[in-house]
Amino acid sequence: MRLFIAAILATTAVPALAAPVNYSGLALAPAGDRIATVETSGGKAKIVVRAVKTGAVLTTLDPCAATCGYSGLTFASDGTLAFLARDRAKGEVTLDIVEGGLVRAVATVRGIAQSPRFSPDGKRIALLVTIGAAKEAGAAQAGVRQVGEIGEKNDAQQLAVFDRAATLAADAVKPVSPAGRYVYEYDWTPDGSGFVVTSVLGNGDANWWVATLDHIDAATGAVRTIAKPTTQLNFPRVSPDGKAVAYIGGLMSDFGSVGGDVFTVPITGGTPVNITDGAKATATAIDWTKGGLRATLLHGDASEIVAVTDKGYGAPLFARPASFAAGDGRAAFSDDGKTVATVVQDWTHAPAIFAGPATAPKQLTHENDGVAPAVSARSISWTNEGFTSQGWLLAPVGADPARKAPMITVVHGGPAAANVPNFVERGGVAELIRAGFYVFLPNPRGSYGQGEAFTAANKRDFGGGDLRDILTGIDAVEKVAPIDDARLGLTGGSYGGFMAMWANTQTNRFKAIVASAGLSNWISYYGTNGIDQWMLPFFGKTLYEDYDAYKAPSAIYFMKNAKTPTFIYVGERDIEVPPTQSVEYWHALKDQGVPTSLVIYPEEGHGIRNPVNALDVQKRTIAWFEKYLGKAK
Repeated sequence: MRLFIAAILATTAVPALAAPVNYSGLALAPAGDRIATVETSGGKAKIVVRAVKTGAVLTTLDPCAATCGYSGLTFASDGTLAFLARDRAKGEVTLDIVEGGLVRAVATVRGIAQSPRFSPDGKRIALLVTIGAAKEAGAAQAGVRQVGEIGEKNDAQQLAVFDRAATLAADAVKPVSPAGRYVYEYDWTPDGSGFVVTSVLGNGDANWWVATLDHIDAATGAVRTIAKPTTQLNFPRVSPDGKAVAYIGGLMSDFGSVGGDVFTVPITGGTPVNITDGAKATATAIDWTKGGLRATLLHGDASEIVAVTDKGYGAPLFARPASFAAGDGRAAFSDDGKTVATVVQDWTHAPAIFAGPATAPKQLTHENDGVAPAVSARSISWTNEGFTSQGWLLAPVGADPARKAPMITVVHGGPAAANVPNFVERGGVAELIRAGFYVFLPNPRGSYGQGEAFTAANKRDFGGGDLRDILTGIDAVEKVAPIDDARLGLTGGSYGGFMAMWANTQTNRFKAIVASAGLSNWISYYGTNGIDQWMLPFFGKTLYEDYDAYKAPSAIYFMKNAKTPTFIYVGERDIEVPPTQSVEYWHALKDQGVPTSLVIYPEEGHGIRNPVNALDVQKRTIAWFEKYLGKAK
């Protein structure tokens, strides 16, 4: 399931005081001399190009003014910039190119589009297009209404290729990849004759977990399978000599929640080789430069940038307890791999662009230097049953260390994911902190950051070892912080929502629970969700082959044990975890006489995105915790 703490915690739609400037879509020119980002301040977005050496602004672009949003920034080998401009009102996306200081449209797509990339010679631009899209791309987005004959028509994301000198109207856009094949990611081959892709036949939302590594001819669209990995895969990258492909493979919960080891395979096909097998870290992105393979890792509480060889990961080139972000991965590299750029943030420092030599990138932007943090943060590590887990404890700035306080534990989604440092500025965590609560963000077994064996440790054990790790983590927190054990709350969304529902039947330690888009019954869930393939890597078999495995972690069969008051919320059109899972749990709590409340938000998917709904979630959540834990201040 999608990496998603809970909509109350993840939303960025609700205004907050002293909002920092945000940087997204970061791209680095192949020569390593310029950076482009989408800069958003006060709700207004523009494209800004900066010099790497000085951070000076070279160009500012805003061709759409207030009518559209920007994404997909990418540079050609000659330094030319292209990007996507989306006009939601028109239902169109324009592929734009900047030439001679002027913006020109190369093609207009009627639907949605993402991930433009220039061919190696810079003469063509490839693009993933979904023509006539019925919904936003991705299973976490609100699904279409389930009426008519079900399962007969799916959105298809395909590869399209354009001459950079062209100007094509929407009706002239013709994908090159075949209909019926959903393409998730791609990379050009060095000779420009084709692409290496991750793709699948059929429904793109449901089938990513069984995607294959394929080659697609740029002229004919012919498909050739390179490998059928036994793991999920992300970030296909072709070697500069065109002979091999690298990718990240591992146990992953959803497209976009990337973590695993680095594999390589000949482009002609073969059995992939894990070149980082046994590493106690998680690869979160890779790039194959002329200077060699580069990767970003989550290693315990730190993000790292490293070189990768056939002997594994090298020593960190750059590392800190923070999160890294770039438009195509966690970091962007120059063509020779010597220069890196990334957006860095942590719990107490708002986002800033860092760039420069890969061993010593420097902070280029300082617009957010004066944004005061809302929290103090510390990394917490603990051991349980032979596993070492890590998490984050956030406290309100200036909290009295002698005064006992309530604490809310937030379980991340996934389960293959991790809580990583992000500046606390708006959304649910910020509101919990402002209300005076401490917040604990654990990364128990099943999470990223400790290696693939750690991630895979909760296969066929959902809610078992990971719940025990979390409870042990709370013990560890209470040894170093003034937490009132009688005033503990629990929340989470998606898999975290399952954990919140499940914990209510396994322990009475929590006195208030908020569950977002949670799973209460894996048996009924299996037949009603829109992404059933995601469960097979974790359970090993289908429901119909192993009924007991799905029944064992289903809270609905243990409801007589549930005593904790629980607020539940979910999106009406959630296809990842349908609202029926929340209704089933809510009904059981009511029958047991346990205080509960359920809100189903109209038109929402796997996450609450409408600002009005998000604000309502925040208010209800704070009120629920204050009612049953008491006010924190």
